[in-house]
Amino acid sequence: MSAKAKPADPLDAIDPSKALVPSVQRVNEMRVRSGFWPKVGRTAARLPFARQLVSVYYAARDPETPTAAKGLMLGALAYFVLPADAIPDILAGVGFTDDAAVITAVIATLGTNIRPRHRQAAERALKALRDRL
Repeated sequence: MSAKAKPADPLDAIDPSKALVPSVQRVNEMRVRSGFWPKVGRTAARLPFARQLVSVYYAARDPETPTAAKGLMLGALAYFVLPADAIPDILAGVGFTDDAAVITAVIATLGTNIRPRHRQAAERALKALRDRL
């Protein structure tokens, strides 16, 4: 993969005009594949929107989800995974507010693509994470 395929700005991951570009979509998918579960594992206890976040993950991974919806979902998930975003996640109390807003916007826009099976898978995954703690 060339350096050109990587978005320069973290907000490119969620910019609808860029998130659906195949090269950006591939980068977002790689970011999500490698960084999603480690970050969820580290932060799930602090995230009031963890169930929604993981539901979006399962919807984005579902072959039945339309490609355009997947692209936007992967962009939102990649934004969550990025260590440097609009509001750094290390800021106590406010670090995940931008991530929550992005996930909320994706659900508001693409919520019909998030099926009960995605929500159920999210519940099971989060329970398994909590049981390991």
